[in-house]
Amino acid sequence: MSATGYVLAAYAVFAVVLAWDYLSPRLQVRQALRRARSRATAPARRAAGDDASKKLTR
Repeated sequence: MSATGYVLAAYAVFAVVLAWDYLSPRLQVRQALRRARSRATAPARRAAGDDASKKLTR
């Protein structure tokens, strides 16, 4: 009986989990930075939107 299939499957699962452990935190940090930048620029966008709406009203 050969365990080749089992060993290859175990290595494949290990590689997938290792890749996920590498990528997941980076994706979470990227998403958090995007949200923080959005929150930081929101007041400026709101202020610009208020000015624009005042200019367009009659």
